[in-house]
Amino acid sequence: MKNRKSALSIMARKDKPGSRIIVLTGARQTGKTTLARHLFPEYQFLSIEDPVLRNAYASLTASQWKELYPKAILDEVQKEPRLIESIKSVYDQWEEPRYVLSGSSQLLLLEKIKESLAGRCTIIDLYPLTIPELETESWDDTIADSPFQIMLSHPGDISRQLESMLPDFRLDANYAKKMKAWNHYVRFGGYPALTSPQLNDEDRFEWLKQYVRTYLERDVRDLAMFRDLEPFVKLQRYIALQTATILNYSAVGHNIGITTKTVQRYVQYLELSYQVLILPSWSRTEGKRLVKSPKIHFLDYGVLQAVVQKRGSPTGLEFESMVIAELYKQAKNILSDARFWYLRTFDGKEVDLLVELSQGYLAFEIKTSEKVSIADARHLRDLSDVLDKPLLHSFVLSNDTATKNLAPDITAIHPAYMLG
Repeated sequence: MKNRKSALSIMARKDKPGSRIIVLTGARQTGKTTLARHLFPEYQFLSIEDPVLRNAYASLTASQWKELYPKAILDEVQKEPRLIESIKSVYDQWEEPRYVLSGSSQLLLLEKIKESLAGRCTIIDLYPLTIPELETESWDDTIADSPFQIMLSHPGDISRQLESMLPDFRLDANYAKKMKAWNHYVRFGGYPALTSPQLNDEDRFEWLKQYVRTYLERDVRDLAMFRDLEPFVKLQRYIALQTATILNYSAVGHNIGITTKTVQRYVQYLELSYQVLILPSWSRTEGKRLVKSPKIHFLDYGVLQAVVQKRGSPTGLEFESMVIAELYKQAKNILSDARFWYLRTFDGKEVDLLVELSQGYLAFEIKTSEKVSIADARHLRDLSDVLDKPLLHSFVLSNDTATKNLAPDITAIHPAYMLG
């Protein structure tokens, strides 16, 4: 069993007035139920999957909820939106009850929460395991912040943080442990079930195949009552094959034979069910950021492999998505308010990722090469001339184990070292 960083965030908020209701949301099988039951063992567990019990719970009055279930976990609560109204009524009448709501559909769950529980709950997104979480073996193991997470929390200390890093990742005392976690992530992604020692590699690939099937048959049908899933399946596969590329809705529609509006709706379903990350294009003008085409990244490489029916090493674009997804998850895990962009200028300068903090930006180029040079950082040079806030530091993340300065304020580093 792997420990979860989100556990610390939840426990820190557990007894605060605004956290009498905690909402855990995220993709199917990210460990929401396991985490809730671990952190709240004294709470009664109510599964809303069963349609008979679902109706019974929905028929309870607020006073009956307080009497029968003063502390409870409601699992897959989006299956019965009426329950959220019941929980709201209990919240408004009594101070003692405490509830944890979990669900795997952001659209269905959060829309209802915004209507009924605004200002009454704490929402925690749970993503697949990060590298530091993959390094743990039990709930008792400490999860250390990665260098990237430390930089997000203390952007003024980035130079000092980099000075403390070794000239070669292989010299790190925890190199083997970090690489084991990284190699698992590169092969299978971050879903917790895949870390079980009882599974062999074939079992893991079969699990991913079944995951995609279940996602289509249950989660997607929760989001939209499709008469025919085939167009969505085509879109999902097309997006997986085009991960880390600029998303042109009309071109996608033309290539797979559906309308642009349908493409936009299906991509929204992928995003709301935590399958993809939409990365906006950065611009000095806020309004223009909404006009320029975004990039799209699959959030888990294991799922991507199952969707496109492949096995093996990632392509350059898949590697880019894999690293950006990990950076994004790690930021979310520490509840950072960092904003994620990609940058493309009219003169052809393109930067894979800009992470915006209140103090300035971190810039990233992502390469699969095992030997990087200053040529790999060419788009990072003079980048500060384009930005509206200070460029705090730039990085080239690659399979090169050497940690080296490619230019002033541009550092090459292995992603497992940066993110482990």
